[in-house]
Amino acid sequence: MTVIEHINQAKDTVISFEILPPLKGKGISAIYDHLDPLMEFKPAFINVTYHRSETMFKKKPDGTFEKVEVRKRPGTVAICAAIMNHYKVDAVPHLICGGFSKNETENALIDLNFLGVDNVLILRGDAPSNETFFEPEPDGHRYAIDLMKQVANMNNGIYLEDDLKGVVKTKFCMGVAGYPEKHFEAPNMETDLRFLKAKVDSGAEYIITQMFFDNQRYFDFVKRCREIGITVPIIPGLKPITTKKQLAVIPRTFYVDIPSELANEIIKCKMDEEVAQVGTEWLIQQSKELKNFGVPVLHYYTLGKASVIAKVVKAI
Repeated sequence: MTVIEHINQAKDTVISFEILPPLKGKGISAIYDHLDPLMEFKPAFINVTYHRSETMFKKKPDGTFEKVEVRKRPGTVAICAAIMNHYKVDAVPHLICGGFSKNETENALIDLNFLGVDNVLILRGDAPSNETFFEPEPDGHRYAIDLMKQVANMNNGIYLEDDLKGVVKTKFCMGVAGYPEKHFEAPNMETDLRFLKAKVDSGAEYIITQMFFDNQRYFDFVKRCREIGITVPIIPGLKPITTKKQLAVIPRTFYVDIPSELANEIIKCKMDEEVAQVGTEWLIQQSKELKNFGVPVLHYYTLGKASVIAKVVKAI
């Protein structure tokens, strides 16, 4: 089933999770060990993130350096297939612009279609960690909306080679990202929302938000989206804070604010175990309020914190 079918058929708020692919060299058991404690909650779907390859300089025996491309985590195609086969749960691979040509994107979509994966979350992706600005591949997409158009073309039976005969139309349900506190590259919220509406007008069927810790940010974001004509479901993305270090890391990495009340409680903690308790309780209250608001899905960024997420979901 597609994400939008899950939403339309649900009688109440459903649960979904997001996971990281294991580091290169790890087995699929790393995914199963992470997800097993969460499966009792019957998630509607599971998102699998994607991290682009990075370039680095490797020293050669003669003392010179060679520029090499390193991908620290494997791709999502095989992982999505494994999840769907093992758990009988729909998987949603992240599809990004960065690091891919249009041909590579098309081949990935063909593989996903063969495997029965009919959902994709379409993102531009970030610049490599060693670069300041995002640059597309020579034959890649610069913006998420351009990547969306390629997926939409395949849904209409239009491939890169226009002389193919008897082509099969794909049936991908496309989701996109939304930013309640504005994408860090957008000059202002109005511009960011205008770009988001363009994606919805181009075929995005739902929006998943960046993490936020103040529900009012989400409520305001939904209101502004509705005011400009965005009518698709807007799924809140949620993450627990479990260490003191995250007080600095999360705002710097994800460009989101941490409310004073939450930050002050975390600052009082002496051990990360205490922080995890504070973060868990905060997320429980967030989730309950959002559920009462009538959100279609509570989407949890698990990111190695399956036990915390399990406590939260069990509490609601």
